[in-house]
Amino acid sequence: MPTEVTMKVSEKAQIMDAAAIQRALTRVAHEIIEKNKGTADLVLIGLRSRGVDLARRLSQRLKEIDGAHVPVGALDITLYRDDLGRTGRHPTVRKTEITFSIENKKVILVDDVLYTGRTTRAAMDGLMDLGRPRVIQLAVLVDRGHRELPIRADYVGKNVPTAKTEQVQVMLQEEDGVDRVVIMESTTDDQ
Repeated sequence: MPTEVTMKVSEKAQIMDAAAIQRALTRVAHEIIEKNKGTADLVLIGLRSRGVDLARRLSQRLKEIDGAHVPVGALDITLYRDDLGRTGRHPTVRKTEITFSIENKKVILVDDVLYTGRTTRAAMDGLMDLGRPRVIQLAVLVDRGHRELPIRADYVGKNVPTAKTEQVQVMLQEEDGVDRVVIMESTTDDQ
């Protein structure tokens, strides 16, 4: 009789708690202001779903530091992904909500985890369908490496070297009821 192998995913380590996330976002906000010489013509576009929550938090930090309101939009990149149709699953398309022009703006894409770079590439494709920004920058909470495309983040909350078999899971109060970042590990369970 063949042996059935099941994959289990378990938490390996917590790499950020609520305080570390808050510190990282505050530091990133300062770096954004410094690199852009303020917040003029700046907009934040969060990638669904946790990138949107992070973009809102960054906007609040930028307001606290610089005193200016930085608009926040939400971008769904589902239909721009290069793996559509390969997984056999039907994608869930969510709403893109950008109520302002990105034309000639400094757009900062905000995402939770940067891994292969494919999500960022899809996001740039999606943005170009909405207008022509002056510049696109990338802010991520966690950069875990393993790039497949020549993409790098301009602002990184934390660099975390990982194995390809590991996953980085970002949990935020708005979506998950808690702020923390953990590394998840896949293991096999022979039955």
